[in-house]
Amino acid sequence: METPGSQSSLHRANLERVVRAVRLSGSLTQAEIARTTGLSAATVSNIVRELKNGGTVEVTPTSAGGRRARSVSLSGDAGIVIGVDFGHTHLRVAVGNLAHQVLAEESEPLDVDASSAQGFDRAEELVNRLIGATGVDRAKIAGVGLGVPGPIDVESGTLGSTAILPGWSGTRPAEELRGRLGVPVHVDNDANLGALGELVWGSGRGVRDLAYIKVASGVGAGLVINGKIYRGPGGTAGEIGHITLDESGPVCRCGNRGCLETFAAARYVLPLLQSSHGTDLTMETVVRMAKDGDPGCRRVIADVGRHIGSGVANLCNLLNPSRVVLGGDLAEAGELVLGPIRESVGRYAIPSAGRQLSVLPGALGGRAEVLGALALALSEMGDSTLLDGTAPSATPAFT
Repeated sequence: METPGSQSSLHRANLERVVRAVRLSGSLTQAEIARTTGLSAATVSNIVRELKNGGTVEVTPTSAGGRRARSVSLSGDAGIVIGVDFGHTHLRVAVGNLAHQVLAEESEPLDVDASSAQGFDRAEELVNRLIGATGVDRAKIAGVGLGVPGPIDVESGTLGSTAILPGWSGTRPAEELRGRLGVPVHVDNDANLGALGELVWGSGRGVRDLAYIKVASGVGAGLVINGKIYRGPGGTAGEIGHITLDESGPVCRCGNRGCLETFAAARYVLPLLQSSHGTDLTMETVVRMAKDGDPGCRRVIADVGRHIGSGVANLCNLLNPSRVVLGGDLAEAGELVLGPIRESVGRYAIPSAGRQLSVLPGALGGRAEVLGALALALSEMGDSTLLDGTAPSATPAFT
């Protein structure tokens, strides 16, 4: 029996530290593992050798700083995770392994007026189809990350009021999907998962503090503080869309006037162009036309950028992030929207905070949320399961 402070318990703790570092990063050199865990190079070398012999990790030659090195990643067949992303008009599912490799991914349209039961039935079908297509063993499913476009109550797991998927308010998404798939499910809102996806795979790599701004049917932010998603005690942190810009402005769905969302979200922006450009506009088409030189679309996007920049400046003054990543269709506008965002930040942010900030487009596009769902599942699973060689789904590592 291991006792606290014994050599065996210390060794076990070191094993778990190395496995966790590799699991969260996807792959690390042994030198990076040593820096991340605080363990000595010799200790890391011995642990990696032990894990490799046990089939937990794979080691491949690589280079770092022009010198030969060894890259360590979890074994590709150690287990799989599933990401599910519900959006305003889509359902996207991805299957990945513990080495951060996406094995299969598929997206299909979702009727915004569909009931939650219909949505979860569709998700179950799509998950089963992808699992069958990849041929993976269902017993190796470690868990599921689930993204929904609305606030999740941290304590109850209940989806709060959402105008994006009407009829879903009050449901418990993790519980619903867990009952269908028979594996643990962890849920978060889409902006937080977008932040997590960009942090692990995209434009947020290498930073510890960032804000991911998603502009779609609503406006939300996923906040990363010291490398971790910050949700707040009630799970509503990051509601940047409801910062007040104009007390006499349009009435927002939240009941207030002049929220950022009423100046930037697609539902408020697209009508500005309908009299001159028709009623079939989407934000994607507006961005494309702006890039092609349409003056009306360019003006609208620039105005949206300046409004978003005002909200970003508030974030800078409060949290001082080192990076802001813009997601959603609007990010495809590039400097047409990023320039005005930076302009407003320069005008309204504290100079020291503004100078330290970089504003970048998301690197993952529409995949950010589903990849963030994979990252959520990866971040929440237990390391002891891998070390014990137990089927991942046997341990309730997710909530």
